[in-house]
Amino acid sequence: MSIDTWDEIRTAYHVARLGTVSGAAEVLGVHHATVIRHIDALEKRLGVKLFQRHARGYTPTEAGQDLLRVAQATEDQLSQFAGRIKGQGEAVTGELVVTSLPDLAPFLTPVLVGFQRAHPGLTVRFLTDTRVFRLEYGEAHVAIRAGAAPEQPDNVVQLFLHQSYALYAAPSYVEEYGVPKDEGDFAGHRFVGPDGAGSRAPFFRWLTEMVPPEAITFRSSDMQALAGAVSQGAGIGFLPVWRACETAGMVKVMPERDEWATDYWLVTHVDLHRTTKVHAFLTYLKQEAKSWPMR
Repeated sequence: MSIDTWDEIRTAYHVARLGTVSGAAEVLGVHHATVIRHIDALEKRLGVKLFQRHARGYTPTEAGQDLLRVAQATEDQLSQFAGRIKGQGEAVTGELVVTSLPDLAPFLTPVLVGFQRAHPGLTVRFLTDTRVFRLEYGEAHVAIRAGAAPEQPDNVVQLFLHQSYALYAAPSYVEEYGVPKDEGDFAGHRFVGPDGAGSRAPFFRWLTEMVPPEAITFRSSDMQALAGAVSQGAGIGFLPVWRACETAGMVKVMPERDEWATDYWLVTHVDLHRTTKVHAFLTYLKQEAKSWPMR
């Protein structure tokens, strides 16, 4: 396969993935006319139609779906290769890709800035998302994940943080509604919780089991927004114990339980774990994290 052919296949892959010429052009950093030219050339080369064109964009035909699967596998292999190459070498340079859940961003951002300041040749990419980035495909050098210990093969996993949660209410809420004595006294109270039943957090699973949906009157998919809502009296909700201790007047409605606690794990791929860049960052992160309030 020539380089030109791969360029055409890669273009077709992104059109099939995104559904539009403009979306593929933006991802590839080329003009939309180049995308159309690649698609036309590839269809002519293969002798089949890869897409149905319509007003909303491009839909892959059966042949286009086959091409999408082949291109996806090839793209994944190249990403894996590139990610591992970027992590190698003796200098702390190039890219450092770190992923975590958004709620750790206020703590991780200063660490990343400090590490970059110590290594000016480094470009930092800090990705906050709930999806699991695939280290085996080079999507990240270091991942911080919450919940049960990750079990993916070929990953090095280290316990990083143990965060306790309890049920709290703000003074303004207590003044208006009082404090429930136990779970049986929840009727008539308002709660702050996740938007939807898909949260993996153990304390939110408990909340949705114990509280009727209509009682969860403030909902969000963002942990910082939920913590802010509890602190401002929107309802009873879960807070990390360290955060509640730093917020004046918070009333502990129910004490922390082991079943509500969340563990955070440092995860690296075995091929990158002992490279200079990753090892230096993990050492720096662990040292800086000693001063975090949840420690």
